[in-house]
Amino acid sequence: MIVAFLALFAFEATVVLTEKVEFRMPGVMPSQDEAYLCTSVPLDPNGEFSLVGFDPLANGHTAHHMLLFGCADPGTEQAVWDCGEMSQTENDYQKASVCAEKPSILYAWAKDAPKLELPKGVGFKISGQTNIRHLVLQVHYMHKLGAPDFSGIRLKTSEVPLEKTAATLLMVTGGEISPKSKESFETACVVDEDVELHPFAFRTHTHRHGVNVGGWVVRESDKGEDHWNLIGTRDPQLPQMFVPVNDSSMVIRKGDMLTSRCLMDNKEDRAIQIGPTGEDEMCNFYLMYWVDGDRTLRDNTCFSPGAPNYYWGQDAGLNHIPH
Repeated sequence: MIVAFLALFAFEATVVLTEKVEFRMPGVMPSQDEAYLCTSVPLDPNGEFSLVGFDPLANGHTAHHMLLFGCADPGTEQAVWDCGEMSQTENDYQKASVCAEKPSILYAWAKDAPKLELPKGVGFKISGQTNIRHLVLQVHYMHKLGAPDFSGIRLKTSEVPLEKTAATLLMVTGGEISPKSKESFETACVVDEDVELHPFAFRTHTHRHGVNVGGWVVRESDKGEDHWNLIGTRDPQLPQMFVPVNDSSMVIRKGDMLTSRCLMDNKEDRAIQIGPTGEDEMCNFYLMYWVDGDRTLRDNTCFSPGAPNYYWGQDAGLNHIPH
């Protein structure tokens, strides 16, 4: 079942908004390790609402991580499906993508992180005239379960019109770490849209080999010197919550370069790929930002091939790189 107070979500009857709703897995029991399962719920198309808070209803012993996506349509009409696009198939469920088209990341959680409240007047706008007509919850289960799981998120909503629209940008890499070595996974993308971004929170995600993850805004001077403005750094072995950015007055504009870096330490005798399972690694830096009005970035993903095929200095031409 999807637990909700029949508020934000469109079932067969007309519904009225309440301030909090619960969106949970409907008692799933993955039968194998490293399962990625999704479930979805439609939104009431007759009104525009905003998500202004996220309270995780899960524990790290059961759920490795959770992601909440906004979609025009889900990847399938099934109540639950296997949405691990890069992982092995979960035989008990149909395999499909998270969304029928490009998803929007709304929230991410791991390592028993606490709840998140957005700044006053800021919210993720959904339903109504937006292109988010469904919410999709994805849960990564590292191990098969012997009892039904109802992991999910309590969503705090608002029907009051908000002047500031929130969005989440993901900076992510591919790559591989050689045995018994340390490595730096880096990505960089130039903002090519005429939008002013006001970052307010960030989140880091690696698996057990991650040592430190950071994000910066880089601006080049007239002399060709790069100036690095820290968004934030964090030990990814701490609870993987969204935390405030280093400078709340920071504004990101067209022409700025967004960068992130994951420092990894592989003490094992095997090469480790960036990939979807717990035995792989990940290098993810999530940046939450708000804009005045409704226009967020059209593309909220920044990807690089990662080490050993991509580095800031040789491939992005950056200088004065922070240690």
